[in-house]
This record gives sequence, structure tokens and C-alpha cells, in this order.
Amino acid sequence: MTETPSTTLPSALITGASRGLGLALARDLAADGWQLLIDGRDPTALFAAATELGERTVVRALPGDVADPAHQRALADAALRLGGLDVVVHNASNLGASPLPAMADYPVDVLRQVFEVNVVAPVALTQALLPVLRPEARILAVSSDAAVEAYPGWGGYGASKAALDQAFGVLAVERPDLRVYRVDPGDMRTQMHEAAEPGVDLSDLPPPEASVPGLRALISGELPSGRYVARAIDAVDVAVSR
Repeated sequence: MTETPSTTLPSALITGASRGLGLALARDLAADGWQLLIDGRDPTALFAAATELGERTVVRALPGDVADPAHQRALADAALRLGGLDVVVHNASNLGASPLPAMADYPVDVLRQVFEVNVVAPVALTQALLPVLRPEARILAVSSDAAVEAYPGWGGYGASKAALDQAFGVLAVERPDLRVYRVDPGDMRTQMHEAAEPGVDLSDLPPPEASVPGLRALISGELPSGRYVARAIDAVDVAVSR
């Protein structure tokens, strides 16, 4: 769509929205008329997603690395031109080494990059976006069960998600004017999971779309800041304390 952005329509930024959970959520929001700002590292995949989403709503697509400070500033500038944001979804993640190595053998340079993308980047991007957040905005940091459970091979990724959980848990306490959620989407049949376990049959895992209703409950409902398991929200409607 080529319509001018509207300050009266809800707006969301979703990082890593060219595929997987990010794209599934973007499709769901687009169907309800949300204005979208999306990013991803693969320009071809990102612009293909933007073309599809643009048939339903106003979309701005900025390819780039979410860990790049210049890209973070560009996203903040784009959010301002969009009229501000009601929702920020930190979905972009770096799996790290693949196949998954034992923690004792984890390449330290790769581990630094995992933390840069999965922890430092969401914090830095949030700092850049705070001036353009609309009243009572929601921030969703996409976490993992690997943040709270010790799975062999998942040490690097899980440790980064544990740090993400803590950072945004503290933000929630410090900023009661916002709703800050850490959300575990559950195991999904995604390209990232395939990279984590190459050769493993993942056909029994649900698609990313199965986790979208839980994310939408956080985006549109009245749940307090906290840590949630996406596919359990409808069932229990309470925060998961960790």
C-alpha cells in the first residue's frame, strides 16, 4: 500500500520479520490494519515479505543487522516518520554455532556475537525507540525455554536468552508506564530450529503461526508485564514466574 502513515492507526516494529515467527505475527497484525515497520538481514526475503504485507497495510521495510548502531538509528527514524509505535517486538535472534556445540567447546568469538545480537541489540534498540513510543506502549522480547532449562548444545543461545529475560525484566520494573513482556514462543518448525538440529525430522513441531495468538494476547490484552509462555496464555491467562 502507498497510503500515508496515520497517527490514529496502531503501529508496530517487528525485527526479524522476513520469515518464521516474525513474519507470522506481521501477517496477523497486517490483517487487522496495523501499520508495520519490519527489518531483517536478507533484503530479498524482507522485501518479498513487505510486498505481501503491503497488500493489506502500510509497511516500511529496512534491511540491516539489528546489532548495527546505524541500523538501530535508522529504525528509530523510520518509527518517527510512521507517527510513533504502539508495539516493539524484539524477534531477531542469532542461533550461534551450528550444529550446536558443547559449552566446553563453544567458540568464544561466536558467543560474543550471539550476545551482541540477542541481548545488546534489543537493549540498544529499545533505548533508541523510547522517544517514539506512544503512551502505554508494549515491548515484547522473544525468549526461549532454553533461557530457563539446561539443554545440551543450547548453552550459548540459552545463556543469551536468559540475559535478555533479565534485562527486560528489570526494564519492566523501572518503566511501569510501559508493558514489557518476555515471551517464550515454544518449539516451532522454523529455519532456525532446522539449523540447530540439522537432519532431525521436525515435522511434528507446530508452525510459528501456533504461537501468534499468545503474542496477540500480550499486544492487545491487559496482561501485566512479566514472563509468559505464548501457547499457554490462552489456557491460564497468567504470567509465568521464573
